[in-house]
Amino acid sequence: MKYSLSWLLLAAGVLATPASQAAVTTATVAEGRLVGMQQGEVGTFLGIPYAAAPVGDLRWRSPVPAPSWKGVRNAASFGANCIQVIDPKGGQPWTWEYGAQKKASEDCLYINVWTPAKSSKERLPVLFWIHGGGFSVGSGEVPIYDGSALAAKGIVVVSINYRLGVLGFMAHPALSAESTHHVSGNYGMLDMIAALKWTQKNISAFGGDPTRVTIYGQSAGAGAVVDLSFIPAAKGLFVGAIAQSGVGTVFPMLTMKEAEQMGLDFATAKGAMTVTQLRALPAEELLKMPATAAGVDMRRGPFFAPIQDGWLLPEQQAELTAKGRINDTPFLTGMTADESSPMTPKYGSMNPQECEAAVERMTGTMAAEFKAAYLVPGADCNDGVKQLLRDRGQAATYRWIASRLGVSRSPAFIYFYQHVEPGTDPVRYGAFHSSDLPYVFQTLNKTPERPFTAKDKEITSQISDYWVNFVKTGNPNGAGLPVWPVADPQTEMLMETGDNLHARPALPEEKRILMQKFIGQGGTIGMF
Repeated sequence: MKYSLSWLLLAAGVLATPASQAAVTTATVAEGRLVGMQQGEVGTFLGIPYAAAPVGDLRWRSPVPAPSWKGVRNAASFGANCIQVIDPKGGQPWTWEYGAQKKASEDCLYINVWTPAKSSKERLPVLFWIHGGGFSVGSGEVPIYDGSALAAKGIVVVSINYRLGVLGFMAHPALSAESTHHVSGNYGMLDMIAALKWTQKNISAFGGDPTRVTIYGQSAGAGAVVDLSFIPAAKGLFVGAIAQSGVGTVFPMLTMKEAEQMGLDFATAKGAMTVTQLRALPAEELLKMPATAAGVDMRRGPFFAPIQDGWLLPEQQAELTAKGRINDTPFLTGMTADESSPMTPKYGSMNPQECEAAVERMTGTMAAEFKAAYLVPGADCNDGVKQLLRDRGQAATYRWIASRLGVSRSPAFIYFYQHVEPGTDPVRYGAFHSSDLPYVFQTLNKTPERPFTAKDKEITSQISDYWVNFVKTGNPNGAGLPVWPVADPQTEMLMETGDNLHARPALPEEKRILMQKFIGQGGTIGMF
């Protein structure tokens, strides 16, 4: 007896009956047919190749289309993570649920889709997630990035892997010579663009609308979102952008010449005199960073990160903004209250002399005025240093958005997040960098050992609603939520989220004037 594919899948419990109105769990994309799985109200498709494995001769080349497959591909498990050092246990404050868990491989260019659509005929807005991790770690399978809860609110959620570190961003003169554009590096960024193009081509198979894609990233992922908002090749691939904990911390990118020299130093230290020898090195060997390759001033940006190559990223962001060369979309961005806590060993525990030294490092010739404003006699000086860091970050964020609004026709929205996630030395770390992510994704259930309360559940419901509204309409506002003001450089209003959900000025007036004076004298501000 012969059976149809649909009958077999139905018998196996993969396809739901029409009466159940379950989300789609089968789809046909350009490369072939897929079968996913049901996850609550959401159809889940994991580990779909969006490009060919970048191995062998494809290492350090632009991504090429994924090969087609015959039959039905099982999309019920994540693909491998891109090459990185994986610590499945994590480390404070980023416990295990904040990190990649599966094995790493060079064969890693996979995309994941969560959809609530009942059929491919629906046209739901799409959230395209780009993970953080300093462009050196992370993946789409990190537990707190599970997209099912957000998808259940009426959007399609997509997450991706992209090449990291030396395999994702190393430039080299010989690699540039191979390129038709005479550049190298930025392979991770090219992966993101390839995944966006795959999404444009295929997301309708999952009930998504290719004309309503919002890109969303945090930390290095936020940096990637910012880069994509300038890259000419990304124009038209998305209609909104969310950059979480990454605006206002933009460092000058390495130029092509500087990046090529760094790559040449790296290859020489590895004993690889030719590209063939470089491509023959095991990926694990490439992860071992030679001391001689660390000669880059780290203040200029992360090691092996996006490059101003003159082609994909033609100029520095400030120059492109001044010329109005942006991909103009609604923009949502902000920061947490204690971004610096994991990266600052004595955060919150400095003595008075150390507090004064910290303020002096941050404010230079205006240190006396800032110490008078932030180091209040009789109060804990650490509170003053923390507040200065927060005010610097909010000022930097508004300054960046103000420059964009000068050439943009689209609105922007800014937030400040101040809820402390319970469980991992909350007094020490506060609202640390990345701690807002499980609240946006509504994935508090991924860490049952953390003592979450009803307040935590209320916060995650509210914040995820704001994010989903933005994906749907380009504006976070919606029924039942306090009004989030549009960013305006004249009033500098933002939305405080977390414990207290309300609109407020980014800085009190006297500190706003002080910060503007500092900037006017050439002072440097940033989120960290």
